[in-house]
Amino acid sequence: MPQRYTRTAVGLHWLIALLIAGAFGLGWFMSDLPLSPDKLKYYAWHKWLGVTVFLLAVLRVAWRLSHRPPEPPTMPAWQLRASTWSHRLLYGLIFVLPLSGWLYSSASGYPVVYLGLVQLPDLIGKNKQVAALFHELHELLGYAMLALLAAHVAGAIKHQFLDRDGLMARMWFGR
Repeated sequence: MPQRYTRTAVGLHWLIALLIAGAFGLGWFMSDLPLSPDKLKYYAWHKWLGVTVFLLAVLRVAWRLSHRPPEPPTMPAWQLRASTWSHRLLYGLIFVLPLSGWLYSSASGYPVVYLGLVQLPDLIGKNKQVAALFHELHELLGYAMLALLAAHVAGAIKHQFLDRDGLMARMWFGR
């Protein structure tokens, strides 16, 4: 059984984390801007980040299915269950959050053009009421992800500095 995640898993973990942070920060910043060419540019970038996170998450899950993760350190059963479920929820949100944004864009009548090159198909037709629902859902899912990420980081910090059980070293670069 490996003692740490593979370099590929570590790289994907941190790349996805950085992209999520960027997408959240950009979403927060752009949401209250007045309509302008800059706001439309930021929306495009936000969509690109979301699509990239989604694609990297597919790659991450495929990698995880083909590469066994290390055993967790010894911890109380409730912590192991909390960790398992928080990871499952994070993976779910990593997939569902970009999809909700894509659905919002489709219902709003604004296509998702990945990197300004590839127009993704609309998932649903234009509908102002449905767009409003998906906009709200996208925001709520974003806040849910933020809360889960805060718990994830808090757990990692607890294991690193209070438990000192080497948990963080499994998902860090180097030896």
